[in-house]
Amino acid sequence: MGAMIEIENLQKRFGSITAVDGVSFTVERGTVLGFLGPNGAGKSTTMKMLTGFLPPSGGTARIGGHDIQTDGLAAKKLVGYLPEGAPLYPDMTPEAFLLFIAEVRGLSGAAARARVAEVAEKVSLQKVMRQPIETLSKGFKRRVGLAQAILHDPQVLVLDEPTDGLDPNQKKEVRALIRSMQQDKVIILSTHILEEVEALCSRVIIIAGGRIVVDCTPAELAAKSKWHNAVRIELSSSEARRVESALADTYGGSHVETLASTSGSTTLLVTTRERRAILPEISQRAQKEQWKLDGLHVEHGRLDEVFHELTRAGARN
Repeated sequence: MGAMIEIENLQKRFGSITAVDGVSFTVERGTVLGFLGPNGAGKSTTMKMLTGFLPPSGGTARIGGHDIQTDGLAAKKLVGYLPEGAPLYPDMTPEAFLLFIAEVRGLSGAAARARVAEVAEKVSLQKVMRQPIETLSKGFKRRVGLAQAILHDPQVLVLDEPTDGLDPNQKKEVRALIRSMQQDKVIILSTHILEEVEALCSRVIIIAGGRIVVDCTPAELAAKSKWHNAVRIELSSSEARRVESALADTYGGSHVETLASTSGSTTLLVTTRERRAILPEISQRAQKEQWKLDGLHVEHGRLDEVFHELTRAGARN
């Protein structure tokens, strides 16, 4: 089966400013792609070109084999799009708005009403369906926007900050909804919440300065962190000096860091240049030399630290 999304050398210029500079990638069905980048990196512009809201200055974007410029209507039929700050008609109710969207998408009558009711339940909108949109909270407005994006059961979902404005319980519900839809769709998820990437995404693309700086799985991204396979050791301050000295002899002084120290306790962090797994050997040495430890933990990498390093370097290039 071919890729549902094909983007080749996509470019967007606004006068002398190049917002997107030769972006290329493909996405297969069943993928939840985290599309990340700092503000101004070009990610929202890329999504707007992919969904036909902005014409590209160069390159191509195809959805289900349909070129978004030359066969735009066929491509857009396959897409559900939730832009950041999605505009809604404030004087309409969610029910009226979603029925309007259903008609735009080719549904009518009983089929439209049934689908609107089904989607309203999925995003927990039932209790506000006949309340004017302008009176709704930011979280409910976001859910109305999500409902219109999934109303026609699209094969491709493009979601820009889908949980913005939602409380923790609502975020959990939306994440569960995304998981339930991912098997037979392509979902592109743009978010600043890195825990959502770890929880939902099977692939991550990071863009900076209008260019892709990394394309990998979340696990591979975490492995780029200096914290990956690092060992955190908690022990008494009186024991810390001898343990720190022994670890520095083995791994080098620059790889043994004091994270915290009080009058009674100390926390050390041990890393290696290769980010290799060292927990077993440290554990064995602690037993052999009878170190008195209060805790021994392995780190699995921090996406925020990797994101910062990659986007800072990408913006400079």
